[in-house]
Amino acid sequence: MKHNARTERTRVKRLPKRGIYDQASIHRILDEGLVAHVGFVVDGQPYVVPTAYARDGERLLLHGSAASRMLRTLASGADCCVTVTLTDALVLARSAFHHSMNYRSVVVLGRARAIEDPAAKLEAFRLFFEAVIPGRWDTVRLPNQKEMDQTLLVEIPIDEASAKARTEGALDEEDDYALPVWAGLIPLALTPAAPVPDDRLFDGVTTPDYATHYTRKRGR
Repeated sequence: MKHNARTERTRVKRLPKRGIYDQASIHRILDEGLVAHVGFVVDGQPYVVPTAYARDGERLLLHGSAASRMLRTLASGADCCVTVTLTDALVLARSAFHHSMNYRSVVVLGRARAIEDPAAKLEAFRLFFEAVIPGRWDTVRLPNQKEMDQTLLVEIPIDEASAKARTEGALDEEDDYALPVWAGLIPLALTPAAPVPDDRLFDGVTTPDYATHYTRKRGR
């Protein structure tokens, strides 16, 4: 699928200089995120639902209960909007008005398609696991048929998308630079802590390296 940069629907209109349209930048933001917010409409009512996701090439993978209203709506071919936001820093300015946040975000517009072929569905599950927890798939019991039937998995093409980012420091009014007020950035980051073993682990089951030294693998 070919990425369509700067379509009228994805063109950044508010502060357009912060708009980003190249495929590589969009992929990097998507690969760093873990939770997307999916917008869709059911019976004329708009909804936005948070969900885990993974990127595989030029598609996003979403999965969940087959009873999920969101996933059933997406699988029907309804239009949707998927957004991912990373918060990088709080921006403290000298005036209250100019406080801000540094962020990177992506908006993907399109229509989802249900993945129904059993082999393709299982492979999509594997790709999802490897994108979120690299190395985990080969160590766990794979989904059985009942679990596969209870799960709906959809793919959304990343062929109409744009990104937006703020990466600056404080931007004060010129007169405010004379104020004796601290200004600057408070960087924020999502970092893994030490793994917490389950209470019912068998003796001798050690924490795997992919948990002790958790790091994300970037999508293909």
